[in-house]
Amino acid sequence: MPSPTTSAAPPVLFDPSDLAPIAARLREPCTIVEQQTPTGARRGVAPGPVSGPYQTVGTLPALYPEWLGDRSFQDAHGVRFPYVTGAMANGIASVELVIAAARAGFLGFFGSAGLSIPRVEEAFARLDAALGDTPYGMNLIHSPHEPDLEQAVVDLYLTRGVTNVSASAYMGLTKMVVQYAYTGVSLSPDGKIQRRNALFAKISRPEVAERFLRPAPEAMLQQLKSEGRLTDEEVTLARRLPVAEDITVESDSGGHTDNQILTAVFPTVAQVKTAVCAELGYERPVRVGAAGGLGTPDAVAAAFSLGAAYVVTGSVNQAAIESGLSARGKALLCQAAIDDVMMAPAADMFEMGVKVQVLKRGAMFAVRAHRLWDTYRAYASIEHIPEQERLALEKEIFQDTLANVWAGTEAFFAKRDPSQNVRAQKEPKHKMALCFRWYLGQASKWAIAGDEGRALDYQIWCGPAMGAFNRWVQGSFLQAPEARTVEQIGKNLLEGACVIKRAFDLRAAGLPVPDAAFRVTPHKLA
Repeated sequence: MPSPTTSAAPPVLFDPSDLAPIAARLREPCTIVEQQTPTGARRGVAPGPVSGPYQTVGTLPALYPEWLGDRSFQDAHGVRFPYVTGAMANGIASVELVIAAARAGFLGFFGSAGLSIPRVEEAFARLDAALGDTPYGMNLIHSPHEPDLEQAVVDLYLTRGVTNVSASAYMGLTKMVVQYAYTGVSLSPDGKIQRRNALFAKISRPEVAERFLRPAPEAMLQQLKSEGRLTDEEVTLARRLPVAEDITVESDSGGHTDNQILTAVFPTVAQVKTAVCAELGYERPVRVGAAGGLGTPDAVAAAFSLGAAYVVTGSVNQAAIESGLSARGKALLCQAAIDDVMMAPAADMFEMGVKVQVLKRGAMFAVRAHRLWDTYRAYASIEHIPEQERLALEKEIFQDTLANVWAGTEAFFAKRDPSQNVRAQKEPKHKMALCFRWYLGQASKWAIAGDEGRALDYQIWCGPAMGAFNRWVQGSFLQAPEARTVEQIGKNLLEGACVIKRAFDLRAAGLPVPDAAFRVTPHKLA
């Protein structure tokens, strides 16, 4: 009868070149040991328990991408990963993109901002048919010039049962966002508060974060109650809940951004959240996530190390095959470097001087948009613009007369918001602003449609994360534009973040971890 065999103990690795592969073996625990030698103690690591002349210093458990962040995020939203694909406007975060994100285990938000109500309803029908009960979300953008539109979008979401909404570009609370947040709040049979709707508040300033972290002002709640938009029970329970339980801290991103640095703004907002929650003693978890600048595993790992409950990506998904951007626009993004971005006036808040971050490589949009802003500030009306300057604008930017541009703009607002036309007749400067906003708004649509005749006018929202991503994937399968799926982008960022975290943990344990352990190459992931 053969004698039983015993498996050999795994080798202990001391050489730096042997430690990099250990960092990539995420799903296995490893043992950190110390060995006494004639020249002193040295530390090593083994992929499992060891025997022999070693003293065990500690053990690193297995690590999975699902375990990054705050696991209450997955519990609350029914997703596998603490990873969100952002709601890029005008349908760039397309139905196809959201479906792909949801099936990958992410929470995807459809880019409904800037679309008509019928277009949004069409997206609902397709998403519901494809996903059923699989979670996804929609965007709600602040519309300071069109409050009726903002209300109509909220009413639509509530009617259709949209339970995840990303609120963006808000500097304060509006009745509409408060109504959405508290509709359906109730008590369970055991007396616990339940929320039907999850509001994600995308912010970049601590004072704005605090407004969403606290219950809505009493006067606003009472107004909503008097209008029949909230019930007595919803108002009563609203006093015990923040407006949003997921606060997304946005740093230097594409689109609307304050160009904040994540390592500065995130801890500040996290401190506000801790203080407010301690003061008010909320019963339910409140989370802070991170967005902006997340285009490499290093950046994602850094966000989680700051304490982010979840991460949100934007620019990198715009180049994915499922995005609603045109093939030509995606090609430009795939060539971008980190400095190929620029701030430009925003179409939706032009008169307020608000800016968005866009791609400047291969396009003249940002330069031309700034020229329109300078003209708007310099003159009281279209009629006050000197003829030579007006003709140059018409030829180089509008490719039409301003009279024709105004005719089209007037017809548009006659259907969408007639009050804008009434105001334009009284205020010539507002009329000029609406004409200039025509160009700013159309520029993003030209990029989505791939209009060849307007290629130099493409407005493509983009942050430096896109350039960082392009540099990271050079030489890998993700360098090819046709390989850039939402799933592969997201899973490689999360997997890479885990590798980097494991490498840092090994280094923190005193091991001579080489730089190679922190360099992650994208590969196809199931």
